[in-house]
Amino acid sequence: MDKLIIEGGHALKGEVCISGAKNSAVAILPAAILAGETCTIKNLPNIKDVANIVDILVQLGAQVKREGHDKLVINSNNINTYKVDFELSKKLRASYYFIGALLGRFKKAEVPFPGGCDIGVRPIDQHIKGFEALGAKITIEHGIIRAEADELVGASIFLDVVSVGATINIMLAACMAKGTTTIENAAKEPYIVDTANFLNALGANIKGAGTDEIKIKGVERLGGCEHAIIPDQMEAGTYMIAAAASKGDVLIKNIIPTHLDSISAKMKEMGIDIIENGDSLRVVANSRPKAVNIKTMPYPGFPTDLQQPMSVLLSVADGTAIINESIYDGRFKHVDELKKMGAKINVEGRIAVIEGVPKLLGAPVCATDLRAGAAMVVAGLSAEGETIISNLSHIERGYEKLEEKLMGLGAKIKRISEED
Repeated sequence: MDKLIIEGGHALKGEVCISGAKNSAVAILPAAILAGETCTIKNLPNIKDVANIVDILVQLGAQVKREGHDKLVINSNNINTYKVDFELSKKLRASYYFIGALLGRFKKAEVPFPGGCDIGVRPIDQHIKGFEALGAKITIEHGIIRAEADELVGASIFLDVVSVGATINIMLAACMAKGTTTIENAAKEPYIVDTANFLNALGANIKGAGTDEIKIKGVERLGGCEHAIIPDQMEAGTYMIAAAASKGDVLIKNIIPTHLDSISAKMKEMGIDIIENGDSLRVVANSRPKAVNIKTMPYPGFPTDLQQPMSVLLSVADGTAIINESIYDGRFKHVDELKKMGAKINVEGRIAVIEGVPKLLGAPVCATDLRAGAAMVVAGLSAEGETIISNLSHIERGYEKLEEKLMGLGAKIKRISEED
């Protein structure tokens, strides 16, 4: 098992280029199953979750060819099974998108319950509700979700909770259903729009993505296309927070600034300079940030995926901050790790009260999940002394070339193996 060693106290300075969005990639790659011809997908992040999705596509019988470090050519015409391997499925949460994609194409799917980060209860009842409304019969036995339909027929589906996963999964299943499907109370995240744009490029008829009502008019057949994944909002937000926590000056390139509005607004409120310029954004932090309160919300609200890194910045802010985590009930597992570094945080249920301290102190810590791992990296960059981070597999699921990008900004960071 590898570890990261970070020597804190060095302000990040320079430029960093953001990779393609993980949360788009893990939806769009399964969606390629619906294509009747070859798909070329560009700006893919080179991360473990993408590699795991590709492994599942290959296991199903798709031909996948890599061209360069960020482009895949996928031919799914020869897929010969609708059953996803158990061991492959449990490696990531997004394996559930294979239910919608396989059901949409073959009217059958067998997918084990997904894996991914342990950040609290994440039921898939809204996915199942949507599939059943389209006419599928769903059974769950021995940890495997089985979906089957004689035919899929468009329906009006109201999501009881705003769910990115359910919104996308229903879109996948409904693309070639008979008639029109309406998803009400749909999620509005950029990944929804990106996935809808990909499906429309294949020949689907989807309108309203990015609003709370999406209409999908079923078509008989989908073709192929070339599509570029949008920039990763969460990676960009992580570098914004890291720049501020290290009292740095960083230009973050290849972004869509409007996707970062909620983060930019909070950081400006903290007294951090945010300068937007087309497809880039500059973060300048010269002084200790001011404490602010945060409530995580579905897009366009403050994203739950950046709550953990932001809690690090608030740990060293001037004053007392309150975080209300309204999305997941288990997303404060990183707090115990931050306390090892001197943070003063009190958690009760979904509320964290953070009393800012002048500085964090380096310590051995563990990445408890993907975004908690990012939080530990931010903490190590800002802390005095040396921070050793273990359990890096979580971080590798969602951040491409993390050490390389940080070292390019002047961070003192290195990877060691357990033997070292």
